[in-house]
Amino acid sequence: MSDELYGKIALVTGAASGIGLAASELFANQGATVIVADINLANAQEVASNIVANGGQCQALHVDIGDPVSVASLFSQIKQQYSRLDAAFNNAGVSDVQCSWINFPLEQWQRMIDVNLNGVFYCLREELKLMSEQQAVDGLRGQIVNTSSGAGLIPAPGQPHYTAAKHAVLGLTRSAAQDFSHQGIRVNSILPGLTETPMIESQPQSMLDTLAKMSPTGKLGQPIDIARVAVWLCSPAAQWVNGQAIVADGGGLMH
Repeated sequence: MSDELYGKIALVTGAASGIGLAASELFANQGATVIVADINLANAQEVASNIVANGGQCQALHVDIGDPVSVASLFSQIKQQYSRLDAAFNNAGVSDVQCSWINFPLEQWQRMIDVNLNGVFYCLREELKLMSEQQAVDGLRGQIVNTSSGAGLIPAPGQPHYTAAKHAVLGLTRSAAQDFSHQGIRVNSILPGLTETPMIESQPQSMLDTLAKMSPTGKLGQPIDIARVAVWLCSPAAQWVNGQAIVADGGGLMH
């Protein structure tokens, strides 16, 4: 176990599975007290129990990031119990199937924007408020990482709603980084490539094989591959990194 984040309070949304789960475990392994937040509280509690069983400090809390009232409640609990927040990984999100532009269901558009864009904004707003009010440590008040996607740079075919949301997350990240850097708050984004998470594991194996071939490595990324970058961005080692969009895709965007 590393102690690089010892004594820090870290929040991970979408922590019950995939990248969020891997990041939660890694934060705990580096000494942070981890708040695992997810819409599926039972699964989040299981994650927290496993982390505690392995010697970590962790608590599970419920949040529906698409609901600003739920997000406000989450941060009220964090402020009451911990008084501060040192790191936040806004990772929760949803995916969708390809749709025709011409007959695009408006309810699918709205759900995607509510979660993948508005949800990031709701969390980011609360994090910036809490961090800006807390005492700086070594000149820093907090580190935030937002999950975008390779679709934040290159459109995902047949998914204008996902593409728009993930592009917008980059804009939110840069805006927050610019406006709060003078307060010692760093805000960056991570852009995962195709990663073997529950979001895509439901696809047929033939589809997964096709997706893997799209990577120059010939395989899909693993959640820990993305988690390592996200946790690094929240660590002292990345203190001079701000407002950046870090692609973690095994080199896929080079092709």
